[in-house]
Amino acid sequence: MIELVRIILSRKGFLVFGAANGPEGLRMIHEKKPDLLLLDLMMPGMDGWEVYQQIKADENIRDVPVIVVTAKAQPIDKVLGLRIAKVDAYINKPFTPNELLAVIQQVLARK
Repeated sequence: MIELVRIILSRKGFLVFGAANGPEGLRMIHEKKPDLLLLDLMMPGMDGWEVYQQIKADENIRDVPVIVVTAKAQPIDKVLGLRIAKVDAYINKPFTPNELLAVIQQVLARK
């Protein structure tokens, strides 16, 4: 999935970094200070919600917009993400490249 997203976004001029798990992702966020984060909820080692909580607890990275990208497609999951956790956007797998790009553009426009 990381490589697919990298291909889609690179073709539109985005510089994309990918992490295989939560701890690696947190390390990269601190190092790279990205403009946007695509966060999968189901990752090895540390799930996406734990990563999200650590991001929001850290004043150095808490302002990075987060789009949750997940296969958890139940309506309650989306409500929890958008209303309770306050993620910037939520996109379900599978998605089309155009859907992903549209959500990214919306989030970046609000930033």
